Amino acid sequence: MKDLLKLKTSISEEIENILNAQVKIEAHSSALYLAMSAWCDDQGLDNAADFFAKQSDEERTHMLKIFKYISDRGGRAISPEITNVPVDFESFRGVFEQTLEQEMFVTEQFNKIADKCFKAKDFVTFNFIQWFLEEQVEEEYVARRILELFDVIGEEGTGRWEIDRHLVKVTFDGE
Repeated sequence: MKDLLKLKTSISEEIENILNAQVKIEAHSSALYLAMSAWCDDQGLDNAADFFAKQSDEERTHMLKIFKYISDRGGRAISPEITNVPVDFESFRGVFEQTLEQEMFVTEQFNKIADKCFKAKDFVTFNFIQWFLEEQVEEEYVARRILELFDVIGEEGTGRWEIDRHLVKVTFDGE
């Protein structure tokens, strides 16, 4: 019976655990971006609200991709519990600073996963993670470009709405 159980999974417990931890991080990112979308909408920043709603969907898609991968490899994917999601933010610039911080944190976590996979000689999962690492380059780039708008335009007067208007160009150029 024990040998049969061993055949059911082709993923180690250590890799399964770190991937399930990443599922939770992606779910938290999704919830955070949804909260940011609601805050921006409340501030009358329609393009930013749309941007964060799309980001929320994208993070949920990432979460589900990892969740399915764990299951496909015979592991036990765990649906995450998400808590401590803020509903209010200090400033328009602050949401994008927090976005960049979140994306840099996610990149760091994927790098740790890749390192563990490499050390464990789990090259299948290592290969799977490469897509996420490439995706993170774009995520960080977009957040940095948006923050540059704050430096160039400024938030004074109609600056917030100018930045909101320019978001469409920054966020959809590469898509």
